[in-house]
Amino acid sequence: MSHSEHLSKQYDQDLEGLRSRVLQMGGLVEAQVLAAIDAFSGGNQGLVDRVVAGEAEVDEFEVSIDNDCGQVIVRRQPAASDLRLIMAISKTVTDLERIGDEAEKIARISGQIHERGRMPLEQFAGVRHAAAVAVAMLRQGLDAFARLDAVEAAKVIREDRAIDNEFRSILRQLITFMMEDPRTISTALEVLWVAKAVERIGDHAKNIAEHVIYIVRGTDVR
Repeated sequence: MSHSEHLSKQYDQDLEGLRSRVLQMGGLVEAQVLAAIDAFSGGNQGLVDRVVAGEAEVDEFEVSIDNDCGQVIVRRQPAASDLRLIMAISKTVTDLERIGDEAEKIARISGQIHERGRMPLEQFAGVRHAAAVAVAMLRQGLDAFARLDAVEAAKVIREDRAIDNEFRSILRQLITFMMEDPRTISTALEVLWVAKAVERIGDHAKNIAEHVIYIVRGTDVR
């Protein structure tokens, strides 16, 4: 193998390694979101603590992958599609880190809600349904990233409207609760923050799908 062929093979391995770690980070973030929603549904303090503790690992992934993206750019000076891939990876890990932040927020607020126990959370099936849509979007977006599938990514973008509709429905329901019983106001507002965090998770999943389309087609569809 010539020196140039060796360098080319190493470069391909570097890029594939970056993609693989993004998917590893995505798996961790998805687990964080699922645990946070379980904490919201059941009030398990152990899950709350696990999500809060896991946020540090999510942050470490972002810093490490971002640093390696910078190193590849400096060493390899990539052009065209490779440069798009590296830029999109950097943006994707930022979105994943922010999803992790939202999961931590959901977990913390869920712990506070259940500690007071003033409002039966079975009435908030809408939040759990919106969360299921958001998680599905994240999973689908990561799958599109893994396969660089722009068609699959476009489906994720279209799903974002469903979460927006769910959020508006939850907001109307919570306003009704607060008007009927002012004692529910503080808890209802916390549930609203959880619902807003779920909506933002959907937004970041949509961003990831848009990054995939940018990699594949070189088109910014934001």
